[in-house]
Amino acid sequence: MNTKIIYHLTILLLLFISSMYSQEKYTLSGTVTDAKSNETLIGVNVYFPELKTGTTTNEYGFYSITIPKGIHQTQVSYVSFKTLTENVTLSKNTKKNFKLSSIEEQLQEVVITESRKTNIRRPEMSVNKLSIATIKKMPVVLGEVDVLKSILLLPGVTNAGEGASGFNVRGGGADQNLILLDEATIFSSSHVFGFFSVFNPDAIKDLKLYKGGIPARYGGRASSVLDIYQKDGSSTGFHMNGGIGLISSRLLAEGPIVKDKGSFLIGGRTSYAHLFLKLSDKQKDNAAYFYDLNTKLSYKLNPNNNLYLSGYFGRDVISLDKSFTNTYGNAIINLRWNHLYSDKLFSNLSLIYSDYYFGLGLDLADFKWDSGIKNYNIKYDFKNYISNKFKLNFGINSIYYNFNPGTIAPTSTNSGINFKQLDKKQALEPALYVDAVQEISKKISLSYGLRYSLFYRLGKSNVNSYANNEPVTFNQELQIYEKATPTGTRFYDTNKVIKSYNYLEPRFAAAYELDKNQSIKASYNRMVQYLQLISNTSSPTPLDVWMPSDKFIKPQIADQVALGYFKNFNDDNYSLEVETFYKKIQNRIDYIDGADLIANDAIEQVILNGHMRSYGLELMLRKNEGKFTGWISYTLSKSEQQTPGRNSSEIGINNGNWYSSAYDKLHNLAVTSSYNLNRKWSFGANFILQSGQPVTYPNGQYTYQDIVVPSYGLRNENRLPVYNHLDISATLTPHKNDNRSWKSEWVFSIYNLYNRKNAASINFKQNSDTGNNEALRTSIFGIVPAVSYNFKF
Repeated sequence: MNTKIIYHLTILLLLFISSMYSQEKYTLSGTVTDAKSNETLIGVNVYFPELKTGTTTNEYGFYSITIPKGIHQTQVSYVSFKTLTENVTLSKNTKKNFKLSSIEEQLQEVVITESRKTNIRRPEMSVNKLSIATIKKMPVVLGEVDVLKSILLLPGVTNAGEGASGFNVRGGGADQNLILLDEATIFSSSHVFGFFSVFNPDAIKDLKLYKGGIPARYGGRASSVLDIYQKDGSSTGFHMNGGIGLISSRLLAEGPIVKDKGSFLIGGRTSYAHLFLKLSDKQKDNAAYFYDLNTKLSYKLNPNNNLYLSGYFGRDVISLDKSFTNTYGNAIINLRWNHLYSDKLFSNLSLIYSDYYFGLGLDLADFKWDSGIKNYNIKYDFKNYISNKFKLNFGINSIYYNFNPGTIAPTSTNSGINFKQLDKKQALEPALYVDAVQEISKKISLSYGLRYSLFYRLGKSNVNSYANNEPVTFNQELQIYEKATPTGTRFYDTNKVIKSYNYLEPRFAAAYELDKNQSIKASYNRMVQYLQLISNTSSPTPLDVWMPSDKFIKPQIADQVALGYFKNFNDDNYSLEVETFYKKIQNRIDYIDGADLIANDAIEQVILNGHMRSYGLELMLRKNEGKFTGWISYTLSKSEQQTPGRNSSEIGINNGNWYSSAYDKLHNLAVTSSYNLNRKWSFGANFILQSGQPVTYPNGQYTYQDIVVPSYGLRNENRLPVYNHLDISATLTPHKNDNRSWKSEWVFSIYNLYNRKNAASINFKQNSDTGNNEALRTSIFGIVPAVSYNFKF
């Protein structure tokens, strides 16, 4: 009897030990790079089919996953690269780097989405990622590939008008978008007042737009985050590529500093349309051009440490007859250190400088104007791959701002302008965050986090005080708002706190997998924006000024919820995304009638705090694979503002009622497609249809001293005509590319094929002959054919 008991116990013990042994797990980690250049790849899928689990690489190409001991088949896949399949033997914690080979452009059938299967399971929604290969196949104005114009084809994203700078996301203002280039803030995203974006497509590696469900590591804006990373440069060999167009040209060079360890990248663009102006006697002293420079140095110290130094410098120059000169642009620099503490803990330390400058010179008045904003940012981020089902991100950052609202200086002794320095402003914005991604079960995945942000408006500054702490008064007799007269001024010395704020910003997202091809998702996020752009135009202009929150300008607080349905079908050849959202924003400013914004040293006297809300439905149907790819997106949405009176005796703006914001577009339809006919020819087409932009038209007129003066009704109760255009392109790739290192292509494009005269604005004036008022439509682009020559070697 005792022998049988011992026998059975021994068997049970062996089975238990065997079970424990079979469950033994180890961590597989490493980087995924381009085999040709050693460029790290972002968002690569590392998948284990037998285990039905996987992970993706982070912003620096690093991945980490913990799986059972044994031999496992591994699939590594990425857009425009051949899928790599190989067996990995795991008997201890192992570092394994993968190199992917790109699909030659002549042979590739563009895959627009990066991972349909992963997208179903991942608790990530309201996020769009575009590959540069996809962007380069889209026809754009003047033949210049444009990163910002491409995101206008996504659901929930609109432009602010023909030739306008910036973009609007889910009914928010262009100033509510956080635009990052290699983690550094870009304050002005456009060249030549919106005709081109500041991003050289040859230098860009990855682009991701967050419209909602924004991770806790991001903060500082109320509407969206556009996160863009530059290429590192090839560490295997020297390469150059570029393009020559009718309006602008570009050139990029990359190569090793130390083979397989260090690399450099330097790229430049310039436009030369102003040279054609000089051919005309009437226009010979006019100029309008831009130039920019992208740089990056990368060096691998050892397997656990990497250094990166990246920068961008861009300028626009506009000159009219030597009497008016406007210069503006961005400059950024970022020094980053990647350190791997262990095979599960990845860190990135960044030291960032960002500068936006605006300069204006008027020779007729003999003065110049300078303004801008600078920030200094230190941030330390950690990614802890605790287990295959639980990942923890956390970090801290602190941004110091220096605002120059304006410096006015005479340029000659004959100038009637006296030197004036508008009150410079300083601020500090520290924050810390923690963010987790967790797989609760095979069907439920969560992403949740918390950001704690603080803001300190600092001296050295003079601050006005007002009766009842109200810098704007309401005239009961005239029923209008007017500037209040300061009752005094208080001086705050250097780094003295004028006003402080602090907020908790929770983030949450969940995905429930109905089956392997469909899921439903939900998200909530709160974002706090401590900066306000002082502008009364629908899109930012270089003359607009950024201001910090203070005693009178309160932070914008945005709360957004979203619900979505995601489905893949027909063997993943097609995918469908449906999302509905509701967003409300506190403390969105608006301006009193007749507000003067330029060179105003007491801007609080012309602004009122109000509310904003937007809600809508977004649809996106994609065709992901094959010779013919593309998508159709449609958004039905509403964006409104309300600026009520501060008490029952005030009327507010528009009588305190909700009114359309300047970014309200009820309908937004976008269609984009690409067709690869053969190895020689490929074609692309875009179609955009949007509701007209809200505007305020005159609703009557009166005569004063024989002058007809228009009178205006409620704000934004009228609209510009419907905006639409069709663009097409054809790309010719010569057969001689096959057998030589020099590869080239010709790109022929037509913007606005049917010559639609979209209204940038409609102005009213009196006809001097008839005495009648007339509406004059201003259109920027008609039909624009273009040709460009691209090359690489």
